[in-house]
Amino acid sequence: MPSDLVVTRATIVTADARDSVIPEGAVAVTGGRITAIGPAAEIGRDAARVIEAPGMILMPGLINTHCHAADSLFRGLVEDLPLEPWLQTVWKAERAILDRATCRLGARLGLAELLLGGVTTVMDMFWHPQETVGAAKDLGMRVSTGGIFFDFPGMDGHIAERRVADAEAFFSEFAGDPMVLCGTFPHGAYTVGPENLAAARAVTDRHGGLFCTHAAETRAEVADIETRYGRRVIRHLEHLGLLDERTVLAHCVWLDDEEIEILARRRVTVAHNPMSNLKLASGFARIADMLAAGVRVTVGTDGAISGNDLDMWMALRMAATLPKAATLRADAVTTAQALRMVTRAGAEALGAGDRLGSLEPGKQADMILLSTDRAHAAPIFDPMTHVVYSAAKSDVRHVFVAGEQVVRDGELVRLDLGALLAEVRALAPRIAASIA
Repeated sequence: MPSDLVVTRATIVTADARDSVIPEGAVAVTGGRITAIGPAAEIGRDAARVIEAPGMILMPGLINTHCHAADSLFRGLVEDLPLEPWLQTVWKAERAILDRATCRLGARLGLAELLLGGVTTVMDMFWHPQETVGAAKDLGMRVSTGGIFFDFPGMDGHIAERRVADAEAFFSEFAGDPMVLCGTFPHGAYTVGPENLAAARAVTDRHGGLFCTHAAETRAEVADIETRYGRRVIRHLEHLGLLDERTVLAHCVWLDDEEIEILARRRVTVAHNPMSNLKLASGFARIADMLAAGVRVTVGTDGAISGNDLDMWMALRMAATLPKAATLRADAVTTAQALRMVTRAGAEALGAGDRLGSLEPGKQADMILLSTDRAHAAPIFDPMTHVVYSAAKSDVRHVFVAGEQVVRDGELVRLDLGALLAEVRALAPRIAASIA
């Protein structure tokens, strides 16, 4: 039978376990899944649509494992502060501005930026997570999110006592949706006490979902948790029984050797956010040591409010290079390790390694085509090296999610970006006034 789509004559960076690269390759897609991949001469062109892509790079869509997409509404609003005082100002603005409609608007803005930059799946933590799902569906991308846990009245107006019901309702609505990877998302051990952390974990365990929280982002956080509970952050989470292969911890900047060993033993994922860590002066995560210990490391952008954009290519390059400078070892992170962080490791972190994260037969056709017709793309001796160290979000020409084209020639297919930007700009004066 004919395929739905064939992309042919591209250089294919598969991101599979062998780091295979197919110089003049083709991919066939039927029913949203890859049915064949290999040399272009061996893949038939009998398809409803054939895309000729000579000179282009075809690779998996990027997976962003930590983001607050709707916080894009506050891009550049709060500057030159470390995390703790920065958060107080951020929360003041969020409390004044956010409701279901503005969360949907902000999520559309942030997710649109990600999708245009080649991100096809994002793990997002924010208020009114149903609105984040709605925004993702508006654009045609995958999202991992779920019930937020926070001990204090949240920016969504909800109190701690209703968080379990909120989380259960989210699972009831979206469990089984192939475009949504459900979980629970307590903000952090310094804003969520042991009882509510355990409640969040219990909800996600009942449904086989994911568990994501901020952890050990700053020295101040580590000192606070140690003062309160007599243990550093990772030991505290371990003591509460929260760490396993379904746990994703954002940041993990301040870890000691034993904590790294705990993460490796428990098969926890660390979502590294280098841009945010640098801009908020949080520090340098021990990425090389984590990788050496066998910790799964992935990459996130964090929110545009802390990093000013949602550029996964910049985050990828920082994740690949900062550990080299920090350790004085040029091989601290290899090209293959770096690429894995934003593809296959990201999929595994979300429990979706069997269907996402690489271009292989049977997997979902979440893939992007990169242009190589610019000065920074010549010459290319190694396509993987180009992807990690030279490629940019402006190179992303076409994006497919489950075989559906959602970005064409650098423009969104499903959403009017101009109308979206006009709506955000109209809200900007009110946002600025919220912290005046």
